[in-house]
Amino acid sequence: MTGCCGCCTALKPRYKRLVDSIFPDNPEDGLVKDNMQKLVYYGTSKPEKLDRIGQYLEQRLSRDVTRSRTGYVSISMEALDQLLLACHAHSNLFVESFLKMVHKTLESPEPQLQILASQSFVKFANIEEDTPSYHRSYDFFVSKFSSMCHSSAEPETTRIRIRVAGLHGLQGIVKKTVSDDLQVNIWDPVHMNKIIPSLLYSLQGCNMDNDPESPKEDESPGVVAEMVLRDLVCRATFGNITSVLKPVLQHLDYHKLWVPNKFAVKIFRILMYSVQDQYGHMVVHHLMSHLDAHNKDEPRVKAGIVDVVSETVVIAAGGSVGPSVLEVFNTLLRHLKSSVSVQTSDRQRVLDEKNFQEAVINTIGEFANNLPDYQKIEIMMFVMGKVPLLDLEEDVSSGDRKDTLLQTMLLKTMLKVATKYRTVLMINAFPPAFLDPLLRMSLAYDAGIRLIVQEILHTLLDRHDNSGKLKFVSENSDTITWIPKDIQALNLTVEKASQQDIFFIKKNGPQFYSCIYENMLQENNKVDNFEALYCTLALLSIELGGEDILVDLVRLAMGIQNISVSSDLPVTHTCAIHAIVAAYLNLIGQLSAIPNMCTHVSEIIDARKNKAPHLLPDFAFNRSNTEQSYPTSTNVKDELLFDQAVINEALTSRGYDTSTLGTPFTISRLSQSRLGRMDSWFAETSSGSWLQDEVDMAHSTSDIHSITLSIDSSSSSQTPLMGQRGQAPEDITFESLKKIITEDDVERKRSQEMKQKAILEKFQTAPFEQIVAKIDAESMVFQNKLSEILTTISDENKDNAPQHQTTAVFDMQFPDLYVY
Repeated sequence: MTGCCGCCTALKPRYKRLVDSIFPDNPEDGLVKDNMQKLVYYGTSKPEKLDRIGQYLEQRLSRDVTRSRTGYVSISMEALDQLLLACHAHSNLFVESFLKMVHKTLESPEPQLQILASQSFVKFANIEEDTPSYHRSYDFFVSKFSSMCHSSAEPETTRIRIRVAGLHGLQGIVKKTVSDDLQVNIWDPVHMNKIIPSLLYSLQGCNMDNDPESPKEDESPGVVAEMVLRDLVCRATFGNITSVLKPVLQHLDYHKLWVPNKFAVKIFRILMYSVQDQYGHMVVHHLMSHLDAHNKDEPRVKAGIVDVVSETVVIAAGGSVGPSVLEVFNTLLRHLKSSVSVQTSDRQRVLDEKNFQEAVINTIGEFANNLPDYQKIEIMMFVMGKVPLLDLEEDVSSGDRKDTLLQTMLLKTMLKVATKYRTVLMINAFPPAFLDPLLRMSLAYDAGIRLIVQEILHTLLDRHDNSGKLKFVSENSDTITWIPKDIQALNLTVEKASQQDIFFIKKNGPQFYSCIYENMLQENNKVDNFEALYCTLALLSIELGGEDILVDLVRLAMGIQNISVSSDLPVTHTCAIHAIVAAYLNLIGQLSAIPNMCTHVSEIIDARKNKAPHLLPDFAFNRSNTEQSYPTSTNVKDELLFDQAVINEALTSRGYDTSTLGTPFTISRLSQSRLGRMDSWFAETSSGSWLQDEVDMAHSTSDIHSITLSIDSSSSSQTPLMGQRGQAPEDITFESLKKIITEDDVERKRSQEMKQKAILEKFQTAPFEQIVAKIDAESMVFQNKLSEILTTISDENKDNAPQHQTTAVFDMQFPDLYVY
């Protein structure tokens, strides 16, 4: 009977006859629209029939797929789309029939049917369902669409169409599931490990920029994959962003895409531009963790990861780098230190490590650029704390360059951060916890380290971009750019220092001056070192130099001039120091607009041009000089030196207090060790009285942290110090005092330990009754002595008392209210 009904159309149920009527005799004619409208009306008016309609359509489609009747399959899918769009709210079972039909079509080996099925699924994904289906599964669709993204079908046009269809299918799955918590969790690793590699494969394999026969841009797999990836990432929440990042990092590892890292940079730029701003720091965090995981890999791989981190931070918003900023910097510095400690003879490995170090430094700079200014100072302080402050003498004797290289790299890191900082007030740019170790490091033995420290000072001191105008030699050539007669040609920007800056330089000026003074004495200085020292002096004068510290600056310049006269420095150093003094006095003379001082400086410069041009920057800072270019003698005639008396008179005539100008800087090293270089210079008056120097310190820039006393043994009116008459004088230095104090501390500590040991043994071995008796005896001694003192006081009060009787305080009877 069933077979008979199947053969006779009149005996079929109405819904089957309506379904059959939408199929034409010739599939090329397409769907019969009038009959399709009747079917839609029937389905909407009788929703209980939708399940049967779906099942019947599924049967017809399965038969057509098996027989490869592509035309009729297309008609079935089109009919399903229209029915689903009109009747999806009435039955979930109809949706299940639809998904089975899409499933069946996707299993077909025909590319056209696979594309057709993915298009239908995308239309279904755009429909919002009123009630979710908890049992619905998309595992097959995730796997199938992901495999379509890796299609290798021929020809190329068909392959591209299949890949694009697979990408659209993945996008449909994301839209259908990501916004509904009751649906399948698409963020599970089992799904993300298929979706993310498929998107990355499409992005990586489609490079059609130079192919004129490539499909249109909006139809290429690369463009569609980028669109799908952006859509996926922008929907990710805090708990889901990890599910996206881990497959990305794994894909880059498996396919070795960190070297070169162009594709990795592109991917993470897409991620950073798509992820929500408040989750941007999670991307940075995962990259840093991935860098830790590759700690033992080749430096080129690590450099590629660090470059990606740098690009990521550039895109990140100012507040999205996360609360653990110091942790990120600590990680980068740890990798930098690990790279510096690598010792190898492989030249390529050394070059790779150097590139990695530069990448880390640039990344730290980009990090700092996204931080507020106060955090940049904290970062510099943090990096400064990582710099090993070793005994500077050991750097010479040990010959170990590893620590020196680490210092260099860390200081370069600080310099990179400093370039991102904009100084407003010096007191904020140079907190004591940062200034003290920085100035200490400025006295390192290595000339390159000292140069980097000076560059850091230039970056933080220079608020008006004057440092480039103060260089003696231009960066692109060896041409001397110094113009001694008129500094207006330099176009310097000079503003009056604020009260906060004046207070800062008055407080910290002696430290700056002492460091500059001792830097001039370094025997391994190069031309760049001297030029940097001049730039530091000039910036101090321009940014902080006011009438309050002009005398101190002049006194420092005269002290520097005395270095070259009294020390045994090489002739090249002597010429450079005299040239610095000439340029510096010319600068501060014109900045302060003191005519007599400017006239004197101009006269000395003219005299040097005629008789000793090697004492001017034109010669002294010329990189093309040879040893034969310099004179054999370092003696400088008095007529070629700046006269302190003339400058003193010029300053006095303008109302400056020059009482401290006669207190020169002098050399006084703290024994052979260079640990205390920053505190090794002090002011010594011409009369030998250092007490007066302490009084004048309030208006002086001299450093009295260390004091050297010397008694003239030829004077018979004074008693020699610490010895008999006629004994040789003895220097009381910091080391000698330290030795005495240390010995006393050792003896005192040893004696105290012996007493404590005896007391401990007594309490451990003596009987309890003996200990109690001794304590009672000591208490009685104390009570007797106290009674004796009180009695003595009472007797004295009675003897000195007036006629009326007075009562001692300890004999008074106070009311209970006043007794505690």
